Amino acid sequence: MGSTSASAYGNDGSAGIGRRDLIKRSAALGLISIPAASFLSACASSGGGGEDKAKAGKKTGKNPLGVNDTERMEFVLFDGGFGKEYAEDAVKIYEKNFPEAEVKFSATQKIQSTLQPRFNQGTPPDLIDNSGAEQMDMGVLVGKKQLADLTPLLDAPSYDDPAKKVRDTLRPGIVEMGQFDGDPVWILYYAYTVYGVWYSQKLLDSLDATYPETWDEMLAVCEKAKKRGIAGWTYAGKYPYYIPFSLYPMIGKVGGRDVLDAIDNLEPKAWEHPAVKVCFEAYYELYRKGYVLKGTPGLDHIQSQTAWAKGKALFLPNGSWVENESANVIPADFDLAVSAPTGIDASDKMPFGTIWASGGEPFVVPAGARNTAGGMEQLRIMLGEASSRNFTSKVKSLTAYDGGTDGITLTPGLKSGVAALEKAGENVVNPRLQDWYVQLQKEKIGVSGLGEMMAGRLTPAEAVKKIQNFADATAKDSSVKHYKHQ
Repeated sequence: MGSTSASAYGNDGSAGIGRRDLIKRSAALGLISIPAASFLSACASSGGGGEDKAKAGKKTGKNPLGVNDTERMEFVLFDGGFGKEYAEDAVKIYEKNFPEAEVKFSATQKIQSTLQPRFNQGTPPDLIDNSGAEQMDMGVLVGKKQLADLTPLLDAPSYDDPAKKVRDTLRPGIVEMGQFDGDPVWILYYAYTVYGVWYSQKLLDSLDATYPETWDEMLAVCEKAKKRGIAGWTYAGKYPYYIPFSLYPMIGKVGGRDVLDAIDNLEPKAWEHPAVKVCFEAYYELYRKGYVLKGTPGLDHIQSQTAWAKGKALFLPNGSWVENESANVIPADFDLAVSAPTGIDASDKMPFGTIWASGGEPFVVPAGARNTAGGMEQLRIMLGEASSRNFTSKVKSLTAYDGGTDGITLTPGLKSGVAALEKAGENVVNPRLQDWYVQLQKEKIGVSGLGEMMAGRLTPAEAVKKIQNFADATAKDSSVKHYKHQ
């Protein structure tokens, strides 16, 4: 396992069957982290709490959700790439609006281990930023009815303009992302994340190169970098579910949106689609030709980002939080940029510029929380223009609020992300595996599949087979709530 078959590759190291040949032949044939199980069992045994609900307050123009103005509100934030200052600032607005209410705010990187016992006891906090390596499985939370429907928040008057509902102030796709089974909205993704390939424009210019649009061009750029002692790529080897941030939209670009939808829907043989195979083979070439920074499989996200920021590697698959998360190591003249993933060639189903952009940083209000109205009100405040602008200016990322950039000097990465979105236009994809099936995405596909392939311990064919088996097992698992694109 993991050894490259001599018959699969030519003497020059190139794929023997040929990337283009595979796509063309298939077209002619018409073919084209942490364990969540413990949380699953815990949720199944949880009574959901909620017996001790806070008394409702009086609904007014300034208090449309009827928050009890003397009731305690607890907010637990994931302490990640965006930091916690933006949330602390929003909490101050809540405290100003409800001066008699006690507010408990805390931030942690250990969301599941900290909050799972509280879900079991029926005493979860009122608002949670459910993110990070210890993210609680969204599919499990929804399936076990652990979350409150956020429709009251979305239908409430927006914080700035009572004539507009909150839902009417959000970026396209945000409401739909929070849905799992039709109308209820269980999650509000606060950040608007641009996923893709991040790099230093200065370093790319020094190689006398432009960002590659085809895979042959990508390999040529990586070869240029290698001759200068610079690796073409690095990534979070310990958390290889970062790899899909560029790989998934590449698969969509090569094979079309339907390929990604079939993968999300856990359809049989979805991972065996020719577009998946050709993209896996393309990424595997990075490993085989020595274009991946040595030691990458042992690096965590911070270590890989630091090596990249120091110029040891040219390209990094990541999300737009990387600009803030790596701010202390990115040189002032780095000229941070992001691009949509490189494709295979002109035969790709979608144009160059096709990118993954979607809501990130999922906020939820537990159904068993004591003060659900308070949790939703805190979110309503955060979705106001002032809080949105504050977030964007402080963490260099867009929010779900459709605006909030007026008067802000955009940082290089944010400016590049906005430009990438403009270039993409309608060609934006949004794979759902990472929120529908967290364990499958992170542990199975990421660590056991892609991570092993990129470390050279699986061939692309072996990785495809292994991942398809993981997907099939999830599809057949009656204890897992299943979701499909509507």
